[in-house]
Amino acid sequence: MDKANETVSILAGEVMRLSRDDILMHLRFFHRALWALRLEEKPGTESFATDGRSGFYDPFWVLKRYRENPAWITRAYLHMLLHCIFAHQFRYDRLDRAVWDLAADLAVENVILELGLQGAALERDALLARKLEGLKAKAGGLTAERLYRYFDTHSLPGEEERELRQLFFRDAHSLWTAGERLEVTQKQWEKISRLARTELKAFARRKSGMGSLEKNLEEATREQYDYGEILRRFAVPGEEMAVSDEEFDYVYYTYGLARYGNLPLIEPLEYRESRKVKEFVIAIDTSASCSGAAVGEFLRKTYAILKGTENFFHTINVHIIQCDSQVQQDTRIACMEELEEFLRKGKLAGGGATDFRPVFTYVEQLREQGEFENLRGLIYFTDGYGVYPERPPQYQVIFAFLEEDENRGPVPPWSMKVVV
Repeated sequence: MDKANETVSILAGEVMRLSRDDILMHLRFFHRALWALRLEEKPGTESFATDGRSGFYDPFWVLKRYRENPAWITRAYLHMLLHCIFAHQFRYDRLDRAVWDLAADLAVENVILELGLQGAALERDALLARKLEGLKAKAGGLTAERLYRYFDTHSLPGEEERELRQLFFRDAHSLWTAGERLEVTQKQWEKISRLARTELKAFARRKSGMGSLEKNLEEATREQYDYGEILRRFAVPGEEMAVSDEEFDYVYYTYGLARYGNLPLIEPLEYRESRKVKEFVIAIDTSASCSGAAVGEFLRKTYAILKGTENFFHTINVHIIQCDSQVQQDTRIACMEELEEFLRKGKLAGGGATDFRPVFTYVEQLREQGEFENLRGLIYFTDGYGVYPERPPQYQVIFAFLEEDENRGPVPPWSMKVVV
């Protein structure tokens, strides 16, 4: 490295350390995150970027930006750090990348604006705040997840999308697909995010402007559930038409064929016993607050999992019960073809207030009538605003919500809550 480049490297490194200290001084609950993301030079990139392990910067570009406005470096540094804390890079391969890029950038910039860090303030922040306020009214919130869902169903006009990308761009996301390295770094950042969320709770009591940061940390630290695993909780033992490899002795079988031609000594068993899901109830909240699109997506996801023959019997007994303040409709599904037909032609019935109790009363009547042999579970898809039963039923209950809602009351202690 020649003398000029060495000088640039030293100066840029000092600028980055000053920015890090500024963030640490005002947001001390990010201290673990700041030290976890080590800084590395990456000349020629003219941007910031991170792969979850390192925060890369172009030293020449950093000094140029710093001369223009010192706050820009602190802003971009914090922007890049928040992507890691909110686990944005770890979902890149599972989503539409272009849409997720924009949603993630909007989410972290909203948090930065709300934090009001003076050393990271930019001239066009007032314009950014107005853009974000308009999007919040449409998307219902400004976490990356909410924004992604909104953009996924509401395409932005080309000019508006280009303007948003230009206004909110701070770092390149090209290193977010780091392959094998992601698994290790994801676990590390999950731990860092949980610790930051815990420390933030104590810090936020004395400061305002932490609401968006808390909501994004909730999204980042939320437990992830495999919906298929949840359905498999309802499995029961039963027999099915299939060769039982465990009880079949190939030695005697092949010996008989070799000794007597086409006469095996032991025929394979035509049935085998296994644990699979045979019957359960899907209750759908059809009150005015639950949209048909959300219900449809929930049912399509359920259908896709049910098609896996390794987990579900070919003949099933599934009741799809639609209910608001009373049971509106009960559709019995006996096979995949009927469920497919329901998805194509079924319509939601209801639209009134929400009361969960009628569904449980109705299911109990079906059990008494012998409609179920061994009902193991009920999944209730709802927004959560309703009256819960006081007593637990004799089967597992899962309340499935589309998203988190801090205003929603807790589910009963005998049930399980999942966010789909």
